[in-house]
Amino acid sequence: MYKEVNFGRVFIGRFEFGKDLFDSIKEFCKQKNISLGVFSIIGAVKKAKCGYYDQDSKKYVVCVNIEKKLEITSCIGNISMKDGEIFPHAHITWADLEGNVYGGHLMNGTEIFAAEFYIQELKGAQLKRQMDIETGLPLWVA
Repeated sequence: MYKEVNFGRVFIGRFEFGKDLFDSIKEFCKQKNISLGVFSIIGAVKKAKCGYYDQDSKKYVVCVNIEKKLEITSCIGNISMKDGEIFPHAHITWADLEGNVYGGHLMNGTEIFAAEFYIQELKGAQLKRQMDIETGLPLWVA
């Protein structure tokens, strides 16, 4: 399944110090009415939380909950609709001072120190997430 899309608006900026990273992405997209898009983020966090999808139990589990300062080495994601709401889906990696790297599915609980973003709106299609029986994941449907 795929859709052809066109580029819409492009936003660059930074999210507010001390705020939750997941919520900041979602709120920005709601404010700008972005229901389909892609994004990337670089910066640093004061603490981090991400999840891992357990394919056997078909549930997200918390795999990283770190209460220390980290660099965002990569954060990429997409924006679509889920249950009638704008929904960001992001994967993220962080590195600590010793070079240890952690990563997974971005969850609420990651506190921003500095976060610069690039958000690209996409037009010409509407993708919604619905529960996929095979995987147990809310995946895109046309």
